[in-house]
Amino acid sequence: MRLLRLVAFACLAILVTALPARAAERGALFVNLTSDDAHRARMALVFSQKQQERGHSITIFLNDRAVRVGDRTKRKFKEHQSYIAAILKKGGTVLICPMCMKHYRVGRAALVDGLKVGSPELTGAALFAAGTKTLTW
Repeated sequence: MRLLRLVAFACLAILVTALPARAAERGALFVNLTSDDAHRARMALVFSQKQQERGHSITIFLNDRAVRVGDRTKRKFKEHQSYIAAILKKGGTVLICPMCMKHYRVGRAALVDGLKVGSPELTGAALFAAGTKTLTW
């Protein structure tokens, strides 16, 4: 019985350590979202969500006009913000451009919960990580 427990524990340990490696094997996706057009933004977010479901790690970068999508005071983007919340809940990352926030007058206090204000280090690390593919909307 003791041997059986030991074997079961070993199998569980192997499985748990292999899962993160499996996601890394599938590669990362960096989505550069520049548009505040509702349809384009929805396409980017839904595509990201579907790839996340397939095991890819996801980073979305909201920049230029897309910073408005991350502003919870913009009622037009409530649906989009629910996609963002779902992506974040499953371990995705959503970055937002600080320069664009300033330009379009989006304050930090108005950001959807969980968004990270980008920096050269933070954004660069996600963009240039090994095996990362990029798409732009």
